[in-house]
Amino acid sequence: MTEKDQIKSRILEEIVSTKKLVAQYRDLTQPIAPENAIGRVSRMDAINNKSVNDAALKKAELKLKNLKVALGKIDDVDFGICVRCKNEIPLGRILLMPQAITCVNCAR
Repeated sequence: MTEKDQIKSRILEEIVSTKKLVAQYRDLTQPIAPENAIGRVSRMDAINNKSVNDAALKKAELKLKNLKVALGKIDDVDFGICVRCKNEIPLGRILLMPQAITCVNCAR
């Protein structure tokens, strides 16, 4: 298996797992019905949890979008090249975060 095949396989795995995560967060971010007979503190807790889940959903959706972009660009000449310093992004980083467009030093 070539490096490119390995990266493509990893991106596809991440897309599948991220889609599942997005679906879970969408379920968790459903509106809280006012007619539910829960206490005031419980309702505040539910609203707080919903806002946390909303943020997690946005993050997961962005990751999914970036993974799809990475998959579309895998055959580009500059795939795996840091957009800031133009050095090669190490394979380990790409396998860990296939959507990464910067090397570790530039990501800081």
